[in-house]
Amino acid sequence: MAEMRKAEISESKKCPKCGQKERQVRNGSNRSGTQRIVCRDCKISYTLEPKRNAYGEETKALALKIYYAGTSGRGVGKILGMSKANVYNWIKKTTK
Repeated sequence: MAEMRKAEISESKKCPKCGQKERQVRNGSNRSGTQRIVCRDCKISYTLEPKRNAYGEETKALALKIYYAGTSGRGVGKILGMSKANVYNWIKKTTK
């Protein structure tokens, strides 16, 4: 059964460093629970399918709209359930 897992992984992913499809072995999981893989040839460890923690453009636009309507950055964060630092970083990027 372990051989089936190795074959399953090697068909779907290849090593980002050496490009090898064989000899890719499971290596536990990261904090978010995503599968980690180690290449036995070059000894690099990488995430099989990394999760992206990013807000969509609609959310960014809504946050900026609420901010420019008069709400503080902290208030926007509370309304949308996100960190105020995200809001302030988006404001900095739009003013440049």
